[in-house]
Amino acid sequence: MTSPNRLRLGWIGLGSMGMAMATNLQKHLSKTSSPSLVYHNRTMSRGDALQDLGANPSASVADLASNADIIFLSLSDDSALDSVISSLSGPGCAADMSGKIVVDTSTVHPDTTAAAHQRLTNVGAKFVAAPVFGASPVAAEGQLLFILAGPDDAVQALEPFLVGVMARSAIRLGEDVTKSSLLKTAGNFVTAGMMEVVAEAHVFAEKTGLGNEAMEALLEQQYGPLAYSMSRRLTTGAYMPPPGERPWSDLNLAIKDVGHGISAASATGVRLHVGEVAIRHLNEARTRDRPLDSSSMYGVLREEAGLDFATNLIKNRDNVQ
Repeated sequence: MTSPNRLRLGWIGLGSMGMAMATNLQKHLSKTSSPSLVYHNRTMSRGDALQDLGANPSASVADLASNADIIFLSLSDDSALDSVISSLSGPGCAADMSGKIVVDTSTVHPDTTAAAHQRLTNVGAKFVAAPVFGASPVAAEGQLLFILAGPDDAVQALEPFLVGVMARSAIRLGEDVTKSSLLKTAGNFVTAGMMEVVAEAHVFAEKTGLGNEAMEALLEQQYGPLAYSMSRRLTTGAYMPPPGERPWSDLNLAIKDVGHGISAASATGVRLHVGEVAIRHLNEARTRDRPLDSSSMYGVLREEAGLDFATNLIKNRDNVQ
């Protein structure tokens, strides 16, 4: 096996998550005197800061594939993944994909993952499904949780670039790539359900006069770091980012993710009742004319209780009365 220090790595997709992960990866490559990361994005200017760190832009997906042994993908949805896989595996791809490893960190439906695996296998490439848990600030800190499924040798080749670089830990699920997407889908359902409960608890605290500060203290000390971090997204106003700022975790992607969970469950005769409640509130939040975070069901729940969608903190921050 090629030494990790000599492997050529590529990155496709520089949204908030992809940019954070690719940045940490390029810093690691520089520190270990390894070949620089090559990257491609639909809007190439998104990679300017990455280029400043030493990464090299690639004009096309095929060009990147020709200059990388391991290709990481971080894409917004199933159609974006399908498009990139077509570029990597279709007859128009100029790169020889034999022996290359394609690692998909995107959150997509298990059926989409299965199709990507089959198409890449047909051209001699190895596919690893590697969706991640954690919003963009967690990605920036290199503290994501990776869910890995794919050929053992391909997963082993990735390990030097995960824990301590982009990840705090990784869960291995064997070679069936659909299992990785299924676990990520299930996890997204749990996350959305917990956020729904935390948001409802805060509305309850405000309307009863108990107060958000007391509720947040309880969530931190009784229910742990995850519940507390969700609470902070509400009490700091992150659920409704300032105009012009990107959300920690995009509302539209959350709707897509929870929808995948409901669909996958329905296919096996299971109904995710809490997921249905969460996605209804998320869809109601989407009617606002500004980018919102996946925690923005809080604003909808506030309105249902007779409060304004925006807290006083947000109104003062944005100079809106």
